[in-house]
Amino acid sequence: MTSASDLASLASLLADETRAAMCLALLDGRAWTAGELAAHARVAPSTATEHLHRLIGGGLLVERRQGRHRYVQLAGPSVAQLLEDLAARVEPRPAPPRGLRAATASAALRRGRTCYDHLAGRLGVAVTDAMTGAGLLDQTGGFAITTAGLTWLTDTLGLSPESLRPGRRPLARGCLDWTERRPHLAGLAGAKLCETLLGNGWVIRIGTGRAVRLTPHGKAALRDRLGLSDVD
Repeated sequence: MTSASDLASLASLLADETRAAMCLALLDGRAWTAGELAAHARVAPSTATEHLHRLIGGGLLVERRQGRHRYVQLAGPSVAQLLEDLAARVEPRPAPPRGLRAATASAALRRGRTCYDHLAGRLGVAVTDAMTGAGLLDQTGGFAITTAGLTWLTDTLGLSPESLRPGRRPLARGCLDWTERRPHLAGLAGAKLCETLLGNGWVIRIGTGRAVRLTPHGKAALRDRLGLSDVD
């Protein structure tokens, strides 16, 4: 049984704005260097290293080595789910005055982004709604890929049945979107769908962050395969 002390220790890891900023950045699903995270959080490299040691020690992040380079990333989908769920429960506050560049970046995240390894923002919610409307996804009492949905994922999108066999990770899970305040598709199916859209060039990343956008080819593909036509 988890003790109150253990829970407090976990909560303390995210009770620091620098560590919270690093974790939110890592929601893009990729591995970052300590230097990249230091620049993102606007702290000195030595300060970033101290914070990363705490996050790794607390089990929220893991370290990967590749040659001389060290990278960190979220410890897994469950950590991403924890962060996204917490973010969705934060009441929006009036945004302070900011420059055009910051406003543009914020708008891009709301329009479409990755939530660890699946789609979020208006794009993620729109795809989820379209799948539900087409009978591919059942949101009655939870999230479940229907028989028609499995056929669509394998026959229409070309995923192998083996890649959709749930293990420790559920095939489908609802993830509360922190900007749309509505659920989008997560779980194994959500991850494979996002991977396919990115791999086909239907969705591309904007810059080096989490923001993504639907390409003209992607709009046509989702219109033909999913009947989705009202998303930017």
